[in-house]
Amino acid sequence: MNVRRYSPVWPARLALALLAAAAMAAPAFAQSGAENAEWRHHGRDHAFTRYSPLDQIDAANFDQLEVAWRWKSVDHELREEPGTFRGSALNIGGRVYMATSLWQVAALDAATGEELWVYDPKSYEFPRAYGATPRGLEYWTDGEAERIIFITSGKQLISLDLATGRPDPAFGEDGIVDLSDDRLGREEVFQRDISAGSPGIVIRDTFVVGSRIADAPATKQGLPPGHVRAYDVRTGEPKWRFHTIPQEGEEFTETWHNDSWKWVGGANVWGAMAGDEELGYVYIPTTTPTGNLWGGHRPGNNVYAESLLCLDAETGERVWHFQTVHHGIWDWDIASAPVLADVVIDGRLRKIVAQVSKTAFAYVFDRVTGEPIWPIEERPVPQTTVPGEWTAPTQPFPTRPAAFDLQGVTIDDLIDFTPELRKEALEIAGEFLLGPMFTPPIVSGEGGKQATLAVPGMAGGANHPGASLDPLTGILYVQSRTQPTGVAVAPPDPARSEWRWVSRGGRVGSPQGLPLLKPPYQRITAIDLRTGEHAWMAPFGEGPTDHPAIRHLELGPLGSRPSSGNREGGLLITRTLLITYVPNWPSWDARAARGSYLQAYDKATGKLLAEVETEATLHGVPMTYLHQGRQYIVVPAGGKVVSRTARSGPETAQLVAFALPAAP
Repeated sequence: MNVRRYSPVWPARLALALLAAAAMAAPAFAQSGAENAEWRHHGRDHAFTRYSPLDQIDAANFDQLEVAWRWKSVDHELREEPGTFRGSALNIGGRVYMATSLWQVAALDAATGEELWVYDPKSYEFPRAYGATPRGLEYWTDGEAERIIFITSGKQLISLDLATGRPDPAFGEDGIVDLSDDRLGREEVFQRDISAGSPGIVIRDTFVVGSRIADAPATKQGLPPGHVRAYDVRTGEPKWRFHTIPQEGEEFTETWHNDSWKWVGGANVWGAMAGDEELGYVYIPTTTPTGNLWGGHRPGNNVYAESLLCLDAETGERVWHFQTVHHGIWDWDIASAPVLADVVIDGRLRKIVAQVSKTAFAYVFDRVTGEPIWPIEERPVPQTTVPGEWTAPTQPFPTRPAAFDLQGVTIDDLIDFTPELRKEALEIAGEFLLGPMFTPPIVSGEGGKQATLAVPGMAGGANHPGASLDPLTGILYVQSRTQPTGVAVAPPDPARSEWRWVSRGGRVGSPQGLPLLKPPYQRITAIDLRTGEHAWMAPFGEGPTDHPAIRHLELGPLGSRPSSGNREGGLLITRTLLITYVPNWPSWDARAARGSYLQAYDKATGKLLAEVETEATLHGVPMTYLHQGRQYIVVPAGGKVVSRTARSGPETAQLVAFALPAAP
């Protein structure tokens, strides 16, 4: 394991601005729970701050980190290559708990990684469900009983005793609730089109769960709706179901014209949720309805798709909601968890919820009433030219905070490091329709264009990693990326679809293998939730600075191309540091050697302080805990070959624990 310290050269004007922003920081408060040393939930707390008060590992000693222990996933006893190992570990009572790629759950000794127990639900024996990805576990206790609760890809809702790993006999049937017959009220759908999403959340003894719904490629009617389900955490009995696509007699069916609410699918919840125990509310982000880029079969605004929902956790009744995209046809799901904070705004302590999205906006609300903290304006947007499509005349634009990533695209946004690159970029861009935010998809080939160039793209803006919060300063840290996507529709194969059009999205060309647009390609943005202003923005990762076409320009950090780990990871915030990781390969050639850099940034300025090179390719969510006086940072790694042309054999799926050297 190698260590490198970094002292980036920052322009004087930017450095002064960053220092001024840091000086403005004032104490704030968040629902981060007790100031303890454990990591009990997917986002550490139900506010989803991903903040820990620990400070044993700091800027002065980060470069001394070493691997304290490794745990090889038990999945390797079943498969040579079990799949990318990702998600988040929990730390409770001196143990680490982790869900594997094959939905096994393991309990490990927090000091050594020694395996204490493993529970295997044999979910891999069930027919494979769409996009099933274990992203973590949920913990619940009433002060006496302690349980780990999760849903598998095999449609099993399971409650395990924390100490023994045995299913709770009081929960369902011998600890398991069978969900295999639950088609979310749509009997004609296939169960393989429904799978588990992110970990559920327990608020006031109610376990609330979302799902992943088949949406790519969406070529048929009758796909599952994304309704949210809730169960009694003690018994497993169903408590309520909230219809994210409203049903007969409910509000907002009128926003699904032509009775499309009866059969359209999606609008599901695959991102993580947040909750407020005191209020008894759960905050739920939803996705695009089917199909992603074509909505002519579902005209209207399509409430509650691409919305933030606030529900009463006990009853499932809607308290308030906000729709971030009307009639979504860009695949701008809300893919990340809301973040809850208590901050002083204009001299008044406010309970707020901040939701970042693929749109590259942060939407900030009073989490009690749903009132926007700063005005959100409905503004006219470009309209569709696709025959049979329907587009909303306006879309919501927050007036504050400003967008944290590029929105829309013009020729001025194209790469121009050299005349040769500029020429090639213009040729590539000429194949696409360029325009402002919310420019709709076109029919592929219309006007000689392949597609609309959507920025942020379908995987751009803030994806699953989302945002993290420092509750002491009220600063929200957002991980995002600039990744344009071609969005278009085309006639379907009549044998495969009854729709008039189907989605035709795609990748965008790369001038000499470089990104089409100007950097940064990934970035971290710090947003002061007291004011709605950006405190700083910094490129995330070195980026393609070593590419032969631009190596001589010495451009400095450009932001790295994301790997699967960056799509699944996130920002760990401690009392003194922002901790994350980037892949270790030549930034313009993903076929190079495996590995990652675990990195530490200055929270006040975004300056990269140090990084530790790891042999394992990190993929999951970094977390931290204190055990027997020693602070650990744990990240899932490996499990899948990044490039078979670059090396032989799969990479070991493992948990890697970092710590400072143990005292002699």
